[in-house]
Amino acid sequence: MSENDTNIMTLNSLTNQGTAQNRKRVGRGMGSGTGKTAGRGHKGQKSRTGGGVRPGFEGGQMPLQMRLPKFGFSSRKNNHLKEVNVKNIDGLDIVTIETLKEKKIISKAVKKVKIFGTFDLTSKVNVEGIKVTKGAKASIEKAGGTIAELKEKTELKKFEKKDKESK
Repeated sequence: MSENDTNIMTLNSLTNQGTAQNRKRVGRGMGSGTGKTAGRGHKGQKSRTGGGVRPGFEGGQMPLQMRLPKFGFSSRKNNHLKEVNVKNIDGLDIVTIETLKEKKIISKAVKKVKIFGTFDLTSKVNVEGIKVTKGAKASIEKAGGTIAELKEKTELKKFEKKDKESK
């Protein structure tokens, strides 16, 4: 064996000395250096047990998160809207919201669906009660499929006051 063989590092020669330190024991007499006030100073909210302020509190000054401008908006109206690509409906006979949910193409919470994209479909697809883009409509009709028009909701007329003379 040569001289270098004695200094080879192996797993059983590794040590972790100095990595684990003992915790600071406070309030154990004047000689310890952290006796009496236990490193908390004198009086005040932060010196008390359980004392302190919540995160972000700036002593009554307007906190930073309240000073900064707010931005962004998430519409709750379109939370349940989902887009489906034409290639995902290839092979289905009738496409409705219910059939898309059964095939797990969309989740159960979805209330509105729109089909988009262009794709060479291999089967006839009949779409009922779903909005379709121009490109998707062309792809579906090219394959011999049909699209049932979505019925628009008729707007309710607002209540109009009648004049006394018209009675």
